[in-house]
Amino acid sequence: MPEAAPLSRPILAGVVTALVGFTSSFAVVLTGLDAVGANAAQAASGLLAASLTMGLACVVLAWRYRMPITVAWSTPGAALLVATGTVEGGWPAAVGAFLVTAALILLTALWPALGALIARIPPSIAQAMLAGVLLPLCLAPITGIVANPWGVVPVVLTWLVFARLAPRWAVPLAFVAAAVVVAVSLVGVSAIGEGAPFDPALLLPRLEFTAPTFTVGALVGLALPLFIVTMASQNVPGVAIMRSFGYEVPWRPAMLVTGVGTALGATAGGHAINLAAISAALAASPDADPDPKRRWVAGVSTGASYLVLAVFSAAFAALVVLAPTAVIPAVAGLALFAAFGSSVQQAIDEPGERIPAVVTLLVAASGIAVLGVSAAFWALLAGLLVRTVLHTPRP
Repeated sequence: MPEAAPLSRPILAGVVTALVGFTSSFAVVLTGLDAVGANAAQAASGLLAASLTMGLACVVLAWRYRMPITVAWSTPGAALLVATGTVEGGWPAAVGAFLVTAALILLTALWPALGALIARIPPSIAQAMLAGVLLPLCLAPITGIVANPWGVVPVVLTWLVFARLAPRWAVPLAFVAAAVVVAVSLVGVSAIGEGAPFDPALLLPRLEFTAPTFTVGALVGLALPLFIVTMASQNVPGVAIMRSFGYEVPWRPAMLVTGVGTALGATAGGHAINLAAISAALAASPDADPDPKRRWVAGVSTGASYLVLAVFSAAFAALVVLAPTAVIPAVAGLALFAAFGSSVQQAIDEPGERIPAVVTLLVAASGIAVLGVSAAFWALLAGLLVRTVLHTPRP
């Protein structure tokens, strides 16, 4: 009988899962919160709230069900915030939209018909909407090279080298390169005596609560697309990835936990948490532990690691505030390359779905806002309309 792997192996797998998940996408989260109206303190609070709630959700689900279930913030959802921009009612209305998103996730757990309705949205349309949302963000590394070549080129080159040598670490190490760029720029500014003195209080994590308001534009243009993107791009693929490793995620409890977590974090600025998708494999694969019955330890370790990272959330947020022009958007764009490529592939995979998918993608990427409602919602309607017209049999 082969000797069991040491318990340190799944624990380390969980630490790696959290580090990769956090450092590869926190810039997207901060950029998204800023786009919908959060100030620096509110965005840092949102990062802290999301880190705490997803960490606790990992621990609860993995411990209770003895599976390597991991939870993450909605990275596609954060990208949606960037594409949406300020909504009617500003930051308080965005917080209200986060609460409505939480209610919809909880309703999915309690009312299976809602989940069935979301499942009826053609995957090509949902993925095309996501691709359109991601496209402007994915252009940031390219435009950044022109806007600030000395700051962005080292980040892009670091990403490219490690995309070849160690793909899992390409984006985290691109962030490390960005941190070096920030440090060098701060030293330069200090040497010539420019810039305001740095306030150490910015490094202390703190929750900033906002009373929510509810507007039609925020509910239709932000809450509904955020819910659809979170379900279609995170929860459903997350279940499929876990199933590929032999784990059947308990759907209703998972939605209840992530829905409650989203609700708890919403007024502090947390936009949404959900089942992890791509990073789920890091804790659920045989690399975490040869014994499938022990991999749940990696799920608990992931959650504990997120809780530790939450302590440093304010420092990460301060780094973003201090970064030179275009550096952090470039990191955020690099972090979304894989998601954009996957979305485009799934959107146009079926020849008969390509035209509706292309229309959906272009409308979402246009950034138009009609009647105070963001482009993501109109992209969904446009894609479904074109698909209905093209697929309706001729009389």
